[in-house]
Amino acid sequence: MATTTVPIFSLEDLREGVSDEFRRCVADLGVFYLTDYGAVDADHELAYDTTMDFFANGTAEEKQAVTTATPTLRRGYSGLEAESTAQVTNTGTYTDYSQAYSMGVSGNLFPNPEFESVWKTYFDTLYAAAKEAAALVVRANGTYDGGDLDRLLDCDPVLRMRYFPEPPAHRAAEHEPRRMAPHYDLSIITLIHQTPCANGFVSLQAEVGGTMVDLPAVPDAIIVLCGAIAPLLTRGVVPAPNHHVASPDAANLAGSDRKSSVFFLRPSIDFSFSVPAARSYGLDVSLDAETATFGDWIGTNYVTMHTVEPRS
Repeated sequence: MATTTVPIFSLEDLREGVSDEFRRCVADLGVFYLTDYGAVDADHELAYDTTMDFFANGTAEEKQAVTTATPTLRRGYSGLEAESTAQVTNTGTYTDYSQAYSMGVSGNLFPNPEFESVWKTYFDTLYAAAKEAAALVVRANGTYDGGDLDRLLDCDPVLRMRYFPEPPAHRAAEHEPRRMAPHYDLSIITLIHQTPCANGFVSLQAEVGGTMVDLPAVPDAIIVLCGAIAPLLTRGVVPAPNHHVASPDAANLAGSDRKSSVFFLRPSIDFSFSVPAARSYGLDVSLDAETATFGDWIGTNYVTMHTVEPRS
């Protein structure tokens, strides 16, 4: 089993009662692994296989047909290097060395009915797990005072599946240290399932105690990352850790490809928050207002360079 410095908790155990260790982890780290959350390896594998088949065999025309023209809407296909987290976060100009497929509760774009069936089933499974995990996180330290939590969690989630191919030589760590720039998620929590790199390289890292630590793939577990909405809901008690996807060095390019399934439990677009409070929690909110909505915030945070990957 892969080793990690980040704690692993069982959702079944947490249903019986939240431990002091869990409370400390949520408040101090904002990231943990979760087992017994309702999905099994076969669920992830089916979703990965379905998506990778489309990435590999879909024509340029088929990909264009499921590529949204709305930059702020995460739906359908995004080609290799079509997005730049570095530009979104104003930390650079390099692209995300990945391609992605996305869906939400509405407005989806699917290439065929079989693809749609697999993704909808997978989405529903992760949505149920995310809502349960988020409720535990938000309530863990007794600082949530936002009213009806069930209503809050009946929200606007997004599921994204990313494939990070082996980088070319010019994207090796010696030239560009990251496949995706450091960022915190605009979510309440984010669930991440990932496949390990065949060569043992650990690409996903999160900031813990001022240091980026490895988040390796752990069998039968997903990663739970607290997003930027978590501190807003807990008066700053729960942090939103920065994380990135590192590039392998030139000697480790072969066998460094990986897949990840990322479920963002985002609030509805009309969720409102105090801009000064958000800034006091260390969040970068550039809006010139005392109060803003989540829709206002995400509208200032997405950059998409729409390209369609040619069929190889």
